Amino acid sequence: MIFDTNEVGGLRGSAVSNITQKVLGEAPTSCHDAAVAGPVQQRCEWADSSDAMRAYHDHEWGVPSHDDTHLFEMLILEGAQAGLSWSTILAKRENYRRSFAGFDPARVARFDEATIAALLQDPGIVRNRLKVRAAVTNAQAFLTVRDEFGTFSKYLWDWVDGTPVVDRPGTTADLPTHTDLSDRISKDLKRRGFTFVGPTIVYSFLQAVGVVNDHLVTCPMA
Repeated sequence: MIFDTNEVGGLRGSAVSNITQKVLGEAPTSCHDAAVAGPVQQRCEWADSSDAMRAYHDHEWGVPSHDDTHLFEMLILEGAQAGLSWSTILAKRENYRRSFAGFDPARVARFDEATIAALLQDPGIVRNRLKVRAAVTNAQAFLTVRDEFGTFSKYLWDWVDGTPVVDRPGTTADLPTHTDLSDRISKDLKRRGFTFVGPTIVYSFLQAVGVVNDHLVTCPMA
């Protein structure tokens, strides 16, 4: 997920947004109490900008996913987000589910020109021709990967030997926009025919599906 400057206070430029941190539990009343209690737990900075963002943070972001339908969904949504805020995409998520056949890659792969034209008239999704076509192209590439590996999940998780990368960043400012891992996966996905899978989009995808766990060290979800 990429955050815009309206979502985590400019802590990481265009990658974060302006929101209020929610502190969980009671704060220590003295320096001595603080020393005994340890660090105050608080959600990642972006999580409390809305109920939808909080639910996504608490129950989905960073949770390892091995379900191919969910992986395809997040691949499509992360690509749709390019240049937009994640809150915008979350608000349109159910519309995407309806318009993109429940994120069934086999059905999306068969979308024809008439279906694409109809999608471009749908106000419930991001009506960008390149992004809509990318969803169809990526569905076709997704199926090819699944044919080769058995599941897309196996292809994806083989990159980390089945074990999530846990970073425990101290602040949102410590989060990278891409890594060597996302660079390598991006390059391989492009080689396999995927589009809208640059290193930054791929890194957001890895965070979303739990291949990378980037919850802050103070976050109760870490």
